[in-house]
Amino acid sequence: MTVSRRPLLTARRRTASAVAALGAAALLLTGCGADSGADAKDKGGKDAAASGGTRTVKDATGKVVEVPANPQRIVTLTQEDLDAVLALKIKPVGITNGQGLDEPPAYLKDKVKGIDIVGGLLKPVMDKVVAAKPDLILAGDMQDEQVLKQLREITPATLVTMAPTDDWKVSFRGIGNAVNKLNDANKVIADHEAAAKAAGEKLGANKNAAVSIVRWNPDGPSWMEKKQFASGVALEMGLQRPANQNKDGNAHAPSLSLEKIDEIDGDWLFLSTLTSDGEKALKDVQTKPAYKELGAVKKGHVVTVDGSVWSTRGGPLASDVVMNDISKALTKS
Repeated sequence: MTVSRRPLLTARRRTASAVAALGAAALLLTGCGADSGADAKDKGGKDAAASGGTRTVKDATGKVVEVPANPQRIVTLTQEDLDAVLALKIKPVGITNGQGLDEPPAYLKDKVKGIDIVGGLLKPVMDKVVAAKPDLILAGDMQDEQVLKQLREITPATLVTMAPTDDWKVSFRGIGNAVNKLNDANKVIADHEAAAKAAGEKLGANKNAAVSIVRWNPDGPSWMEKKQFASGVALEMGLQRPANQNKDGNAHAPSLSLEKIDEIDGDWLFLSTLTSDGEKALKDVQTKPAYKELGAVKKGHVVTVDGSVWSTRGGPLASDVVMNDISKALTKS
C-alpha cells in the first residue's frame, strides 16, 4: 500500500512560522466581516446570496480570494477540509484519501459514498480535479506553490485553509466563512464544547485523570503536546496531561527509545498508529519488559485508537470521535 503521510509540526517549524500564522488565522475570518458575508454584494450590487454572485475572503495565508456566494461544487484536498464541510451539511464533489490511507478516513466513510476520489492527501490528480468541475477548492495546508498554481488555473477560488499553528476551530471557522456558513460553524463549535464539558462530568472516578496521547511510529512512540488536536479535546473534557507531556504546543515529541518509554505513561494511555510499520513496531514493543512495567499497562488502562483521527489536525466530526473514544474507555473502569 502506498502511504500518504503528513506528520504533525516539528517544534522547529512551528517556531519559525508562529508569528506569521497568528496573523493569517485572523485574516481568514475578516474577508467579509463578522456576519458570514450576509451583506456581501456581487459586482452588480445585488444581494450575492440571492443572485449567485461572489464574495471576497482571505485565506489562511492572507491571500484575497473571490469565491462563489453559495458554492455548489466543492473539492477538498485534506480530511480536515472534508470533515469541516460535512459538519456544515455540505456534500463535496471531490475528495482525497485520508492521512496514512489509500482510501477515505474510516470515520467518514459512510458519509462519502459515491463521491469521486481526486487523489491522495494533498496530492491531487489534476485531470480528476478538472473532471469534478469545482467552483471552490479547499486546499488544506498546501504549501506547494506549483500545485496551487495549477489548482488556481482550474478555479481561482482555491483557498489554503490552514496555517501551520491553526487549531481545528480556527480552520473550521475560516472554512465556514468561505462557504458562507460562519454562523453555522460557530454553532457547531459551541455545541461541541458544551458536549465535551458534559461528557467530562460523567467520567466518575476518572474525572481529571491524566491521559497520555501517543502515536507509535516505526522508530518508537511520540507523545502529543497539549494543544495538539486530540489533547485539546481531552482538556475540554476536564482531563489532564501527564506532567512531562504538559507542554504548550501543537506538535509532538521526537520518537522515544525504549530506555525513555516511561515518558509515555499516565493514568490512561491512548495509542495510535498511522502505518503498517508503526503497527508492527507497537506489537513488537508490547512484548518487552519496559512496556509491561508502565503503570497504565499494569492497570489495564491502555486504549488503541484510530491514528487517522487522533493524530490529525482535526475537525468537528473527528473531535466527536475522540470525545466518544475517551468517554467509552473511562466510563467502563
